[in-house]
Amino acid sequence: MSLSLKQQAIAFQTILTKEIARFMRIWSQTILPPVITMTLYFIIFGKLIGSQIGHVQGYSYMQYIVPGLTMMAIVTNSYSNTTSSFFLAKFTKSVEDMLVSPMPNYIIMLGFMLGGTLRGLMVGISVILVSLFFTHLHIAHLGMVIVMALLSSMVFSLGGIINGIFAKNFDDIAFIPTFVITPLTYLGGVFYSIDQLHGFWRTLSIFNPIMEIVDTFKFGILGVSEVNIYFGFSLVFILFIVLIIWCLRLMDKGIGLRS
Repeated sequence: MSLSLKQQAIAFQTILTKEIARFMRIWSQTILPPVITMTLYFIIFGKLIGSQIGHVQGYSYMQYIVPGLTMMAIVTNSYSNTTSSFFLAKFTKSVEDMLVSPMPNYIIMLGFMLGGTLRGLMVGISVILVSLFFTHLHIAHLGMVIVMALLSSMVFSLGGIINGIFAKNFDDIAFIPTFVITPLTYLGGVFYSIDQLHGFWRTLSIFNPIMEIVDTFKFGILGVSEVNIYFGFSLVFILFIVLIIWCLRLMDKGIGLRS
């Protein structure tokens, strides 16, 4: 028995509302800590260290690190929200109830994905607002900023779902953020220009997908870039499509979901 469009809309709204309520109920653990962390980055790197560095690509160091820190907050919070939420739903067997219901799998995926996306964007907007206490910003390309923030948040939300699907215990949901996302982010041009790197480290940064995402987002805010922004945009769009297909395939086959 398949659901009507109205019933699918109700199912989607229910999952999304649950996801929003989950992270908003504990906002002091989901929204506030990353904002405080980014504030410390602004104080330590922007004010203290940045005063010794001077300008980078025509901008003060404080202005230069705002896009990278904002994107770092978006991707890490989008990912952590869905990976923990989906694994918890799998751990409590509530995902199995959704899978055996007439509800299409894409509705389940969209509900969890947009829940993580909203959390990532809320934290990202909060970081931008906090940065205004330390420096001034003139957004060069607002459309690019919005598109990249939204696409990047959805990509990492989908990645979190996939991590949650494969995770067998709570330690597994911390592996990818700790050993993959965090190192790639710190090597992604958040705190430095890749023009300052040479040899192996420059090559490594160029092939870092998060570097491409951060640089394209940086172009949207500051109007400067170090790599081809169209490549960065194309990369995140391709990742979005690939992860949607992969996620739906895993859910359709019940891999890691059905006991």
